[in-house]
Amino acid sequence: MRIYRNLSIRQKQVVWAWGFLAVPILFYGVIRFYPTLNAIVLSFQSWNLLGPREWVGLANFEKLWADPVFWKVFRNTFMYLILGTPISLILSFLIAYQLEKVRFLHNTLRAFYFLPFLTSTVAMAWVWRWFYQPVPIGLFNNALASFGFSQISFLNSTTNALPAILLPAIWAGLGFQIIIFMAGLRAIPQSYYEAAKIDGVSNWTTLSEITLPLLKPTIVFLVVFSSIGFLRIFDQVFNMTTNNPGGPLDSTKPLVLMIYQTAFSSFDMGYAAAQTVVLFSILLVVSLGQLYILREKP
Repeated sequence: MRIYRNLSIRQKQVVWAWGFLAVPILFYGVIRFYPTLNAIVLSFQSWNLLGPREWVGLANFEKLWADPVFWKVFRNTFMYLILGTPISLILSFLIAYQLEKVRFLHNTLRAFYFLPFLTSTVAMAWVWRWFYQPVPIGLFNNALASFGFSQISFLNSTTNALPAILLPAIWAGLGFQIIIFMAGLRAIPQSYYEAAKIDGVSNWTTLSEITLPLLKPTIVFLVVFSSIGFLRIFDQVFNMTTNNPGGPLDSTKPLVLMIYQTAFSSFDMGYAAAQTVVLFSILLVVSLGQLYILREKP
C-alpha cells in the first residue's frame, strides 16, 4: 500500500486500468489463446486422447495434402462461402431497403424477419429436413406432386444436396443482416436524400451514389461476419444429413464437420488439429483479404 500511495496520479490510473483489464485478459488467455496455441502444437503431434502425445513433425499436414476427401471438403467449404455470402447479402439488403419504406406494421414485419435468427439451428434444420423428404412426407415434393411435377431428390443427390442445405442456412441468417442493414440505412442523413430529390436525381442514382457508398462500413462488417459464418457451417449439415453426415458421398461435408469426425469418431486428434489450423488460416486470410479489398480508399 505504501508503494501505491507513493505513485503519481497518472501511475495510479495505469494501475487501475490494468486491474480492470486483468479479468478479460485472463479470460481470453485461458479460453481463447491457450486452446489456439495448443491446437497449433497438437497439429505436429499424434494423439488418440488416451496415450501420450508423440511428435510427428509435418506428417499430419502431408497426410492432409494427399487426402482426396480433404480437397473435396475444401471445395465444399468454399462453395458455401462463394454462394452463401453474396446471395444472403443481396437478399438482406433488398428486403431491408424495401422494409425501410414500409410504415404499416413495420415493427411486426421486422420481427418476423428476425425470428429465424432466434430459432434453434438444430430445430430449424430438422424442420427443413422434413420439407425435403419424398412423398408423402415432404412438403416440397407433395406440392410438386399436386401440380403434376416429378419428385426432386433434395438430400440424397450429390448435385442438389449442397444447395438444399445452403438455402436454410441463408434463410436463418437473413434476419440479423436485415436488422444491421436497416440500422445502417437509418444512420444516413436524410438531408442527402432531400437534396437529391430537389435536384431531380433518379432513384437508381440515389441508390448507387448515396446509399451504397454510405453503407460501406455496414457492408464490410456483414461481408466478414457472413463469410466467417459460412466457412464454419456445421449445424445444418450435421442435422440435415444425420444418417450420413456430410453425404451423399461427402458432397455436403464442410471442413468443420470433417474436423469433428476426425477428432471424435476416428480419435485422431493430431490430424484434426492440422485441419483446424488450415481452417484458422483460411478464416484469417479470407477476413483480412476482404478487409483489404473493401477498405476505404485514400
